[in-house]
Amino acid sequence: MLKLIYTENSFTLERLEESLEAWVNTRVILSLHSATSFHIKSSTAAFLIRDEEIKFFKTAKSPSSPRNELENVSQENLIDICRCDAEYLEVTFKGVWMTSDIICETGVFVTNLSPSAELLFQKLSQSGQFCHA
Repeated sequence: MLKLIYTENSFTLERLEESLEAWVNTRVILSLHSATSFHIKSSTAAFLIRDEEIKFFKTAKSPSSPRNELENVSQENLIDICRCDAEYLEVTFKGVWMTSDIICETGVFVTNLSPSAELLFQKLSQSGQFCHA
């Protein structure tokens, strides 16, 4: 599972071994026990990746190129990839948005992809080549 944490000025991406369903259930239960408002909805999250950066990454579990891995996940209708300009690609995930304030732009977005795609995005995020879209 991938977790994108959106703050006022940036976002971070984390890869978790826990299932999306178990993680969301834990958050709902925590919200109920702490009497905290909690909003959840199906949504999308987008960010930019430098196209050049994708060429330098290979995942340990996938013999295919990173670009092929992204195209495979895109064909499975899990993400959308669009070229923005000569340097950047926009990647859009489908998943679940959670926040404590419905009108706030800070919160957590979670999604499930193939393990090799999640590993690729984790490596890309660690390279510092993500840009909030």
